[in-house]
Amino acid sequence: MTQRTNYFQQSPELSKKLLEFSALFQNTTIEQPIRELVEIRASQLNGCAFCVDMHIKMAKIHGERELRLHHVAIWRESTLFSPRERAALAWTEVLTNIPAHGVPDEIYDRVRTQYSEKELSDLTFLVGGINTWNRLNVAFRMVPGSSDKAFGLDKANLE
Repeated sequence: MTQRTNYFQQSPELSKKLLEFSALFQNTTIEQPIRELVEIRASQLNGCAFCVDMHIKMAKIHGERELRLHHVAIWRESTLFSPRERAALAWTEVLTNIPAHGVPDEIYDRVRTQYSEKELSDLTFLVGGINTWNRLNVAFRMVPGSSDKAFGLDKANLE
């Protein structure tokens, strides 16, 4: 397998700004458990092993139930998610895989029943942010678990 570029080393200023942007989500209207579900789902859809690994560990550290983590991939069939969480997951999916004709009104209207305009704006920025990370980590084949100590993810006790 070809050794890929370390984008943190090659573009340190851009990487730092993206980290700063991501840190802003701690202070948005979107609650932490939903942020983590969104980050996991987008990462699953994008095939980003590094981010799936990272966000499952983060969710576990923050007290997320293990069964819910397994059910993120099957959220439509699962009974473990609230209407607000389901709306966030639907929004994540439609923005991660944008249909040829854009976001359907039906999905927008359904999400708006659960989120205020400010919350929907914050949620949309969150989805955009995780999709950016996914694209970087997939492009440069970041190894799952390779930054666990740096991000404190070794505390998840998942091996």
